[in-house]
Amino acid sequence: MTKGTKIFAWIMVVWNAIGVLAFVSQLLMTPEMIAQLPEAQQEAYKNIPTWSMVAYALAVFGGLLGSLMLALGKKLAFPLLVVSLAGVLVQQFYNFVIIDSIALLGPSVVILPAVVVIISILLVVVSQRGVKAGWLQ
Repeated sequence: MTKGTKIFAWIMVVWNAIGVLAFVSQLLMTPEMIAQLPEAQQEAYKNIPTWSMVAYALAVFGGLLGSLMLALGKKLAFPLLVVSLAGVLVQQFYNFVIIDSIALLGPSVVILPAVVVIISILLVVVSQRGVKAGWLQ
């Protein structure tokens, strides 16, 4: 593994740890906190289906563990990051197709999810190359 790849992997550990914190923060939102949101957002938060939350959990925890395995040079990174990417895609399907986040929050809501999808794909590609090249054991 090159030094640059190792640095990238550790940065991705931090990135995905932030994702885990966002997930936990969402889980810990109280009804009072939700009541402070605009009405349309309140409805979205109150009605999140279990399958979407499971996808979110797989996305962030798979991403964190996969990035950690990548940083440690373990080929387990690849399947964990594939699971994470699948979780990201399912979660974004819910956000953009089921509840239409763009209509709910405006077009700027696309930026962070697009970055998340791109990073998730990049992590899968890097880990797949690492397995094929043999620098992930």
